[in-house]
Amino acid sequence: MSVSNIDYVIVVAGGQGRRMGTDVPKQFLPLGSGVVLMQTLCRFHEALPGIVPIVVLPADGIGQWKLLCEKYRFALPHQIVAGGATRFESVRNGLGLIPGSTGVVGIHDGVRPFVSAEVIRRCYEAAREGKAVVPALQSVESVRWRIGDTDKTEAADRSRCLLVQTPQTFPIGLLKKAYAMPYDPSFTDDASVVEACGGTITIVEGNRENIKLTTPFDLLIANALLQHPR
Repeated sequence: MSVSNIDYVIVVAGGQGRRMGTDVPKQFLPLGSGVVLMQTLCRFHEALPGIVPIVVLPADGIGQWKLLCEKYRFALPHQIVAGGATRFESVRNGLGLIPGSTGVVGIHDGVRPFVSAEVIRRCYEAAREGKAVVPALQSVESVRWRIGDTDKTEAADRSRCLLVQTPQTFPIGLLKKAYAMPYDPSFTDDASVVEACGGTITIVEGNRENIKLTTPFDLLIANALLQHPR
């Protein structure tokens, strides 16, 4: 495989587990035959066997991750880099391990272990056409907007409301250019960074199971999904 055809995924795994009510970082919580982060990495390997994973971890969590890999005999090849004080810095650190500016890179939350192979491939195929790609789902819930800083709200058209997921995929050169900009607090995800650099975002369909494990309730759903895969 030539360098220009290599796909990368930067898996950002910097959670602390506070909303989980546990001292164990949520990416290291047991799930299936390993821990959450292992399940996430396996999803990408299954969807794109030649992909190069880059795992971004808190500096003080790298040793724990290596011990878990030994414990569970997790041998899937991947690179590791320490994250920064913000998600923006963590992604930029991950980008620093990618040589050159050709090919496609995805940015994925380490605690989204149920992204489907179809969504992964859909995102990467669109990015190979030069697009900045975000998977999303239309909201099935009623939505209300808060008006300014008041307690007043107004009904919103839920058909215009999209729930954003990851992986968000980009041509490597485009994402490196975007992350060369200074950090701004308005950056909420990688798509917002690319938009600030003048890029246009393409939406593709995500999958309902691609939840972000944040609370104890999410873990209940995760274990149910493992027992009854769709």
